[in-house]
Amino acid sequence: MRAAEDLFYAEGVRAVGVERLLEVSGVGRASFYRHFESKDDLVFQVLTDRDQRWRGALDKAVTARGREPLAVFDALTEQFEAADFRGCAFINIMIEDADPGSTIFHLADEHKRAVTTFIEDLLADAGHKDTAALAEQFVLLMDGAQVTALRTRSVEPAYRAKTIAAALLAAQS
Repeated sequence: MRAAEDLFYAEGVRAVGVERLLEVSGVGRASFYRHFESKDDLVFQVLTDRDQRWRGALDKAVTARGREPLAVFDALTEQFEAADFRGCAFINIMIEDADPGSTIFHLADEHKRAVTTFIEDLLADAGHKDTAALAEQFVLLMDGAQVTALRTRSVEPAYRAKTIAAALLAAQS
């Protein structure tokens, strides 16, 4: 699972075949197919696990900063600083599998919806109004910051997104 996640994130799901997965992981073909019916099943499990870990890390980072809604952007800076940062795995997979009817696309969409709900709850707990619209705007800023950070290899997009989000909150007051 770990080898698959690393390869998929670094190189893309389509670029990594089962043969390469078996070679890098050291897992035998029979063992692989005992656990997964197909590569798609493995991709689904990898993304399910990543979703849980990513959202858990976001919650932990935001909680450490007093559950302030703008802290989601501080949490992004930590990710952007990582040497192996390759953007958002869920945006990446939606680009690779752009069919909204596919199971993988649906899983990535559910991840984004769960992040939006998390932010909406943070905003509501902080006493903001129109939390659904604000949460959608925060996620748009987060997604844009992730793509821009990948392009620029900088944490600056998280700071700019946080500034824009702060202005959105101030305009609401």
